[in-house]
Amino acid sequence: MDATVIPADVAATTGAAPSIAGFARAPRILHVLDHSVPLHSGYTFRTRSILLAQRLLGWETHHLTSPKQGASALPKELVDGLSFHRTAPAHGWMARLPVLGQWLVIDRLARRLQQVAHEVRPDILHAHSPALNAVAALRVGRKLGIPVVYEIRAFWEDAAVDHGTSKAWGLRYRLTRAMETWALKRVDAATTICEGLRAELVGRGIASAKISVIPNAVDIGDFAVGGEADAALAERLGVAGKTVIGFIGSFYAYEGLNVLLAALPALRAARPDLCVLLVGGGPQEAALKQQAGALGVADMVVFSGRVPHGDVPAYYQLIDVLCYPRLKMRLTDLVTPLKPLEAMAQGRLLVASDVGGHRELIVDGSTGMLFAAGDPAALARKVLALLDAPELWPGLRARGRAFVEAERSWAASVARYRPVYAGVMRP
Repeated sequence: MDATVIPADVAATTGAAPSIAGFARAPRILHVLDHSVPLHSGYTFRTRSILLAQRLLGWETHHLTSPKQGASALPKELVDGLSFHRTAPAHGWMARLPVLGQWLVIDRLARRLQQVAHEVRPDILHAHSPALNAVAALRVGRKLGIPVVYEIRAFWEDAAVDHGTSKAWGLRYRLTRAMETWALKRVDAATTICEGLRAELVGRGIASAKISVIPNAVDIGDFAVGGEADAALAERLGVAGKTVIGFIGSFYAYEGLNVLLAALPALRAARPDLCVLLVGGGPQEAALKQQAGALGVADMVVFSGRVPHGDVPAYYQLIDVLCYPRLKMRLTDLVTPLKPLEAMAQGRLLVASDVGGHRELIVDGSTGMLFAAGDPAALARKVLALLDAPELWPGLRARGRAFVEAERSWAASVARYRPVYAGVMRP
């Protein structure tokens, strides 16, 4: 079995007996995933953190990815100390069709899941978004008598609208939504990442008692407060000696980076020393570069490109104010992002739009600053007000860090799975 036993010092801090952490015996959980490391995304980073934290509790975890991971040379792959069973993707014209292609994903995943379940004999099938994984897990769970927990991290139909691959409330949108609701009514328990998603599910008729919130979190040990900026990196990027407003993440339309760029003329008028550092990449990169040129602020914007995950802390150190200008839509109102938590864990200053997902994390004037979503003038005012009030900075930094330590560490978040699993495990 591919399991890890909780170290004695960790057991002492959790108050749990080694290797069981609140259970009569260590639960054996088979996680069913869309994709995983070595691919990089918020999805894979959350998954990796959950698995490592569960193993520190002494729980036995096994992991299977869907055909959407892509082709793999081996049926089982070791990444970052975690073994992932892989599912071979389908090929040919049928796999590219909207509905038939999704059915093939479910069918292939279910067949592979049944093989892996026979091998590892799990107590629980824990399927993670999207709903395709839940449907496959339900098929196998009902056949083998294994309870199914389904974790909704986002509504993928809403993300598809933003990415331009689906139309809001179109046929594909409604089919995806109906599939997820169908699965939710049949799984043994459900979890989600924030109160916004939970409220939406309750509104669909899913029993409130069936849904638990396991919030996004960070590994506090990965983030330190303070530290010195890398002078050589600052020089190389051209931001040395400047006031740096920054964003680190993927350049999707819903992130609202166009609003940040639209605010730059006003910011430049008040603070000529200011520049923007955009770290990452994504589908909006070309449009953002074009916008910066059209606004006449291209000289104020630095696109670093994607950087290795291990180098990201050095880029955080260059930024004076992190900016998260997400646009207001269903996706951003319902889902909490991870990046503001990373910023608060490092005691960074941040300005964010007032979408629902941000309001679950940030208290305006206490742990960060909020501005009216989609309004470049409002963004500029909040950034300038923050830069002009250095007396507020120590309190903002300290309260943000304290919030993450108390409520959004992975140890605290993952401990919430205990009653969920205990409620569905069979003797």
